[in-house]
Amino acid sequence: MITGRFAIVRSLSTARPLEGFRTIGTGIYLRDNHEQCQDTRSPNVVLIFGWLGAHPRHLRNYTSAYAKLYPKASQIVVQCNTDLLWTTRSARLKPVIDALEALHCLPSSSPAQQPARILTHVFSNGDSLQMTLLGHILQQKYGSTPVLGSASALILDSCPAAGDLKSVKLAVRTAIRNPIARPIVLAIVHAIYSVRFGLSLLFGKQMIMLEKLKIEMWNPRILSWMGLHTPRLYLFSRNDKLISWQEVTRHAEIAKERGMDVRCELFEESAHVAHARVEPERYWSSMQNAWAVAAKEKRGD
Repeated sequence: MITGRFAIVRSLSTARPLEGFRTIGTGIYLRDNHEQCQDTRSPNVVLIFGWLGAHPRHLRNYTSAYAKLYPKASQIVVQCNTDLLWTTRSARLKPVIDALEALHCLPSSSPAQQPARILTHVFSNGDSLQMTLLGHILQQKYGSTPVLGSASALILDSCPAAGDLKSVKLAVRTAIRNPIARPIVLAIVHAIYSVRFGLSLLFGKQMIMLEKLKIEMWNPRILSWMGLHTPRLYLFSRNDKLISWQEVTRHAEIAKERGMDVRCELFEESAHVAHARVEPERYWSSMQNAWAVAAKEKRGD
């Protein structure tokens, strides 16, 4: 019975194709710019982790904007499906690594590795989890050796924040509209949260997934091409009902205390992951400024 319920939820969360991209994995898409980007002021890869429940039409607003800003950059998009709430299947993210190797951004059997210039854009807690999972896979495969010669920036839209069970369930209700899948997922989330909370009290270890996420996000080398001086841009809002702006502010402050290059844009009116829609000029200008710092720093090395 449980297996059947998981199958129902998984089928309802199956990602649709993203226009202009080819599918390289479950909910993973690639727009490969075959022409090598020689402009060192631009990224050669934009890696986008979408938020829980984001439809292709939502993500297209960002992929289109990046295509205009950096027309020679390839793009990799990772959708966030509901099964992330109860499983972390590392095999699902393997196509991301394969694509980065094919784009000569990571070591592979080919000797043609190029200096990587990767802009990573993450939305909300759901795909922050996927990003940290990708980081674990990269470390297992390549060890702790950094990707040399790389410029990088990390854009954090509406994340990270631990919240509580109430905010997690609100996020699920917002992401899942289907009346059949919603109560099933809510029941699973409630059970998992309760078990993890109990284990945290019993063993004195942090078992709550989003609390662990906050801690992992303080790692300056969360992805192997990043480092202490990778610009981190936090984009968040006082009007976000899912993510506490105070929690995001505190996370940014601690990251700065630990020596990271941190900048923040606190919006007043925009809802969760809606900042680009409400104030597009401010949103994209702050992103471009963060990348410009990354590119300039690298050229100055």
